Amino acid sequence: MKILVILSALLAVASPYVYSKCELARTLRRNGLDGYRGYTLADWVCLAQYESTYDTEAIGRNRRGGVIVSSDYGIFQINSYWWCDDHQTRNTHNGCGRNCNDFLDRDITNDIECAKTVVRDPQGMNAWYGWKNNCKNRDLSRFLAECNL
Repeated sequence: MKILVILSALLAVASPYVYSKCELARTLRRNGLDGYRGYTLADWVCLAQYESTYDTEAIGRNRRGGVIVSSDYGIFQINSYWWCDDHQTRNTHNGCGRNCNDFLDRDITNDIECAKTVVRDPQGMNAWYGWKNNCKNRDLSRFLAECNL
């Protein structure tokens, strides 16, 4: 019986999870992203919406000529060429010093720390096409309107 309880606990921690936008907003605010480097909480929630639809287990493949050249991981779609190591992408820079699989669980603390590293880069949030094409210079109030923050 003890083993079953332990296995259940491990599965709960390791299982995929899709945040609601308000739950994500609260988590991001608790972890210092509201106003971080000049980006609002709504910027971060919009980014997660368009990159992963709030899915902690999202993986996106980037292809060139039909060949996968890098992949994006987790709720913020952290890129394997620039920010993490997936042991498949050639010549990775691994700017966050993490294994890409670290970004595929319910605990997004390490995702948040890496996202902070990404926005400290001169590109800022422009590093994410989801933000650049859907959130930048737009009214994002709808992302937090019903959240009672």
